[in-house]
Order: sequence, then C-alpha cells, then structure tokens
Amino acid sequence: MIAAPDRMPIARDFFDRPVLEVAPELLGRTLVRTTPDGPIEVRITEVEAYAGEADPGSHAYRGRTERNASMFGPPGHAYVYFIYGMWFSLNLVCGEEGTASGVLLRAGEVIKGQDLARERRPKARKDRELAQGPARLATALSVDRSLNGTDVCAGPGAPLTVLAGHAVSPDRIRNGPRTGVGGEGATHPWRFWADGDPTVSPYRAHVPRHRGGRAKGGPGKTGRQAGA
Repeated sequence: MIAAPDRMPIARDFFDRPVLEVAPELLGRTLVRTTPDGPIEVRITEVEAYAGEADPGSHAYRGRTERNASMFGPPGHAYVYFIYGMWFSLNLVCGEEGTASGVLLRAGEVIKGQDLARERRPKARKDRELAQGPARLATALSVDRSLNGTDVCAGPGAPLTVLAGHAVSPDRIRNGPRTGVGGEGATHPWRFWADGDPTVSPYRAHVPRHRGGRAKGGPGKTGRQAGA
C-alpha cells in the first residue's frame, strides 16, 4: 500500500539546508515516537533555530565537545541533551555534516497516543499542555539521551521519524526572540510558531541569576544556552 503524502517520511535533503530555512518549514510536520507500548505522534507547532559556532546562544558556539558531538553529525539526526539536571530536550540536526546547527522542538499537539503521553505527563491539566514546551514534549514522547544521534529519516519503525504532515502556511508563521536565551543571542528572532495554535508555549525572556540561584533582574551579557 502506498502511503498518503502526509505519511511519507521527510527525506534527508530537507534537513541538509541552512537552519533558518529548515526551522519554519518543520511547523505542521508530524514527529512519530515509536515505543514498546505503541506510537506517539506530535504535530510540531513551535521550534527554535540554533546556528552552531556562528550563534552565541548555541551549545556549539565554542566548538565540538562530547556533549554536542551529534550536532556536527549528518543532517536528519536527533540531538538530545539534559538541561538543568532535570529535563531532556529534543533537537533535529540541520546543515552540512561537520558544521553544527539544529532545531529545538519547543511544542506540539499530541495527535496519536494521547493515553501514553498522559501516563508520562500526569500533571497536564489539558491535552494541549501535554507537549507544550520542550521538556514537556520530550517527556510526553519518552525521549532521553539514549535517542541522541538517532536517524529521524530512517523510515517506519525507527525510534523517531519525521513525516511530511501538513506544513503550516507561511502566512500563519510568526517569529520572535528565542525563549530563555541571554547574552548576544538574546535578540535573534529565531523562534518560530504557528499563529493562534493553543499548544504553543508562553514566551519567557532570559533572567540572569546569581551563582546562588537568585534572579538579578534584567538581561545580561551572558546566559544559559536554552537550545541547541
């Protein structure tokens, strides 16, 4: 049986492009997480772009490390990292192999496997909150570092797959500063979202902190790197 167009896996050359081209075009695509308990599918509604060594907000700004090595790998793979000692975040690697750029998946609508997502996100009051934010999205999909480097273009049955879905019309795409990014990367308008979608997460500006953990006040010159 031939799959419907929206169920076709996205080809690798989709990701083998500049990250600022890939990021907005991921909106409306379907991310499939295959688990032993069954599949969970999310329609992507919010993303952020990170441009590697050219981007002060990126994990790869200062070059390759053991942690960010997946960002330098082939396009169309997952980069998963642990943040604040509590949560995982899922990124999709873009651009030419040997460079480092990626798209952080910030939010989406769970369109299949809601029961499985609710088991992982029991505190979600409404279905729209199941994957509303990068940590919630990763938790709902049972994503952890074991999926770091996963090929998302491998096709059906892979742990993570991106399907064509229904791309968001360009006239519905909005962009603005990235959430929680400070320093020189704070003003980059590289967060993209589907206008009016209830699953999009609230924007929060970066708040610098003292070493003891208390907030200083307004934005500073340096900050935590919230995305890839």
